[in-house]
Amino acid sequence: MKIKLLVIGKTDDRYIAEGIKKYLGRMKYYIPFEYTELPDIKNSKNLTQERQKILEGELLLKNIQPGDHVVLLDEKGKNFTSREFASYIEKRMISGIKRVVFIIGGPFGFSDDIYSVANDKISLSKMTFSHQLVRVIFFEQIYRAMTIIRNEPYHHD
Repeated sequence: MKIKLLVIGKTDDRYIAEGIKKYLGRMKYYIPFEYTELPDIKNSKNLTQERQKILEGELLLKNIQPGDHVVLLDEKGKNFTSREFASYIEKRMISGIKRVVFIIGGPFGFSDDIYSVANDKISLSKMTFSHQLVRVIFFEQIYRAMTIIRNEPYHHD
C-alpha cells in the first residue's frame, strides 16, 4: 500500500517544512509515501467561501485516482488514539487497498464534491490547528502508527 497526503497551499514556515522533511525521511523505511502540495487558489479574497471550496475541490479531484481510498482530515471526523489509528492503517494495508489518500483541505473545509468521494473522515483533535501545523502533526502520527505496527519503542502508553 502507498499513502499520499494531499494538501492545499505551500508552507512558508521553516519549522513546519523542517518537521515535514524530518518525518518524510523517517517514513521511507516503513511505507511508500507521497506528499503533494497544490497551489493556493488565486484571488481568493474576491471569492465567497463556498466558491473557494469548490475551486479547491476541483484541484483535489484531479489528484485522486479511481480505486483510491480517500480519507479527509476533518473536524467532524472520527477521533482515534494513536494505537487505534495504527490499527486503522494496518487494516487498510492488509485489505488490498493500493493507495490511501489523506486530504487536508483549505481554510474553509471541503466542497460537497470532495465529501462525496470520501471513504472516511478523521479528526486529529477536537481542537482547531492551522492547516500548516496539521501537516506536521499528521506526518508524526503516520510515523508513530508505523512504529506501533512494527512494535518498535517509539510509542509509549
